[in-house]
Order: sequence, then C-alpha cells, then structure tokens
Amino acid sequence: MKILTAQQTREADAYTIANEPIESIDLMERAATKCFDWIIKNYSSETEFSIFCGVGNNGGDGLVIARLLKQANYKVTVFVVEFSDNYSSDFKTNLGRLEKVEVNYLNQDNSRIVLRPNIVVIDAIFGSGLTRPIDGFIAEIVHQINKNEIIAIDLPSGLFAEDNRENNFDNIVKAKITLTFQQPKLAMLFPQNYFFVGEWIVLPIGLHQGFIFGLNVTNHIVSTSDAKSMLKPRAKFSHKGIFGHALLVGGSKGKMGAAILSAKACLRAGVGLLTVHLPAQGLEIMQTALPEAMCSVSGENDFIADVPDLSMYSAIGVGPGLGLEKQTQNTLKLLIQNSNYPLVIDADALNILAENKTWLAFLPSESILTPHPKEFERLVGKWDCDEERLELQKQFAIKQQVIVVLKGANTSIALPNGYVYFNATGNSGMATAGSGDVLTGIITSFLAQGYSPKESAILGVYLHGLAGDVAKENLTEYAMIASDIIDAIPKAYGWIN
Repeated sequence: MKILTAQQTREADAYTIANEPIESIDLMERAATKCFDWIIKNYSSETEFSIFCGVGNNGGDGLVIARLLKQANYKVTVFVVEFSDNYSSDFKTNLGRLEKVEVNYLNQDNSRIVLRPNIVVIDAIFGSGLTRPIDGFIAEIVHQINKNEIIAIDLPSGLFAEDNRENNFDNIVKAKITLTFQQPKLAMLFPQNYFFVGEWIVLPIGLHQGFIFGLNVTNHIVSTSDAKSMLKPRAKFSHKGIFGHALLVGGSKGKMGAAILSAKACLRAGVGLLTVHLPAQGLEIMQTALPEAMCSVSGENDFIADVPDLSMYSAIGVGPGLGLEKQTQNTLKLLIQNSNYPLVIDADALNILAENKTWLAFLPSESILTPHPKEFERLVGKWDCDEERLELQKQFAIKQQVIVVLKGANTSIALPNGYVYFNATGNSGMATAGSGDVLTGIITSFLAQGYSPKESAILGVYLHGLAGDVAKENLTEYAMIASDIIDAIPKAYGWIN
C-alpha cells in the first residue's frame, strides 16, 4: 500500500472525480458514509456526538456524518468552526441538507463551548491539506475539545500530513481514533504523533487504483496481501536441503538465552538446517534447549573468538548475545570480510559496528541491519524528531547499500534504493527482552530459504509482528515474553494464508 502525500491524495481525488466519473459531492458522501458505518458499529445508539466542522471539505465530511447519525437516531450537535468566510461548495451543499440538527457557529467573537464529559467529539475541522499551525480562536476550541474522547476524520486537526517539524504541538487535536481515507498518512506512523492520532483505521473510498499505481511513491505500508504474495509455497516432495542452511553466530557467558531465542525462531520460521556458532560453555545449554539445532564451537569458553568455515551456509545472522570482547569484535570483522552474501546484523554486532564505523564500508551489499532506536543512534548520531530520524535511516541505507530495519511500533524498513516500508503488525507486548533476537532468527531463516534480502526483511518483520498479535490474543500485551512470539509463529503463518 502506497503512502501518498497530501498533494498526491488531492490529485487522486481529482482524477477519480474526472475519470470514474463521480461528482465531488458524491465522493464526499461515499467517504463520510464509510466513517458513519464504522462509528455505528463501534458506538451504541446511546452515544451523544458533538461534531466540529471546518468550512472546507473536511467539514463537509463531518456534516454528512452528522446527517447520517441523526437519521440513525443518534443525538447529534454540530459546531461550525468559521475559520474563513469562504465555504467550500460541497460544504454549503451538505449544510443545506442538514435537517433537525442543532447547528452552532464558532468564530473569533464566539468560541466558547461547554461539553459534558460523556460526549464523544468528532473532529472534522481540518483534514490533510493543512499547511500552517493552528492558532487564535481555533486553538482555543482545540484545547476545549481535547478534554473529551475524540474521533478524528482523515487526520487530527492541526497535524500536518507529512512533516511536522515547523508545527505547534500544543494546538493539535488529541484523537482516540483516527478514521483516515484510502491509505495512512506518513505523520500517522511516527511515534511522536501517536499522542494525537491514537489508533488509526484505514477506510477505502474507491480512489482510482490505476492512478495511484502510477504515482511515484517512496513510502509504503506492508499489507497482508503483500506478505501473502511474497510467501513461497512448499512443494510436497521437498527435503530439508531445499529450505537452506542458516548459520547464527551469537551467545556469550550470561547471554546464551538470546542465542537460543534467535535459533528457535529461525527454525520455527521454516529453515531446513541451522547451525549455531557459540562459545564452548554454551554447547550443552544449546543442545539441551534446542536439540534441532546443530552447533559449531568456538575455541574460547565464554565468548566467540573465531569464524567457522562459511562455505556451507546460505545465510548468516550475527549478534544475539554476542558480547563485546575484543576477540569477538575481530571475529565480526573477519565475518564481514569473508562473507560473500548479505548478513543479518543485530544487537551486540551493531554495537561493535558503532565502535568501528570504518567497517561499514565493507559490509556485503544488501546486508540487513536490525537496530532498535538506541542502537541506531550509536550508528548515526542523535536526531531531534521522527522526520529527521527517517531521513537519517534512508541516507544510511543508501550510502552503505544496506537494508535498515528500525525496530519499534510501525517498524520501518529502509532499502538501498531509498524506498521505505512501514509495518503495521505488532503490539506493545512485544516490547520485551529477546523480542529482537526472535526477529533476527526469522529474517535469517527467510534469507537462508532463498528469499531476497528485501523480501526477507519485509516478510520477517511482518510475520514477527503478526506472531506478536497472535500471542496478544491469548496472553494480553502485559504478560507476553519473547518465547511466546516464537510459539505463535505457526498460527501467524495460518493468518497470512
């Protein structure tokens, strides 16, 4: 799914109107009806709504919702926020269609409102076309409605669709739910904006798919259909050799659990064979915990100090529980120098790279780096906002010709060509020790099975998050641990298929 800019969305609207063809007023009706359908499925008829409408097309959406809710016997009050005397044509038409609904007008001279705490506010003041921060009497209105539960239409009023570096965060609507049209906006995917966006729901409104397909877009969001199209069928007469032989390099004294989690996830994701290269003291631990894994033992007891023969492996993952010993750092350098295909690099391996940045130039092309934000900061330095962080991620991927999987809610996957894929699966229960080690194992598994680095990263992140969602169903977000994610991988595969 492409993430369009606000300008591209306007162009898609205009093209749809001209080529479906459909009148703009009818496209507004279609979009608002989608919102209405969602609202009545999620709010009982006892709910009382106050709908705040600007005088543009976002406000027109709000007026349609108000009319439909009134017809469905909900109690509705409308507040028209007159930020301009120039009402849009479709807004005026829908204002004329509004019957038996109380309409109040708010402006510079009259902006005081009183809302009971139980009233649900629908925010339709500004949509994705806003280009300057809210101020004046509209800011006062925002402060007042932010005391109530809010459903935002298309985008919370005051939030810019892409870049909010020049915005005033004090004057933005704080929605519990955002009902957005056709595809999410880039700003909705940034952690800094969750406070305003809340949970977002994408409502398809039938914009012209041929036009959208032809747009030049660098930001995307991964859908179930994307994951399903990537997943390769497994033939009836397959054998383990067909599904690759992965090597995981990890583990050190006190950190063998990380290597075990990564190894188990690698196997559960479908690799044919797995060897774990580990320190001598981890051999018994690994073979007891995971008898399906083969082991290659380093010459040191407590840490890894050498590189095994790499010729027999189809993919290599390195980092979980690795430690930062000097000899281990030299081992990573040798691994980078001797590998002829992309590596999956995580955890302590990333921290070693951060201390030896000249090694980055020697990484095999399309290697997959999987940092969490702090590990990424060690690689590239600090940033001031999420927009800047995304730019740093893109620039790093392009410069080093690697894939950067920046972990977190809406994990972003930056490719060497500058494209970014955001992931929508997963939940806060995955913010637990070992979750990243599981992801490393899954991505390494896909790479070993013959998926491309791009497919391995995108599908691995999607499956990892989806397994987390499966685990959440049974365990809640509060009680999950990393091994629960591994145990949920089989059912997650079933959800994709």
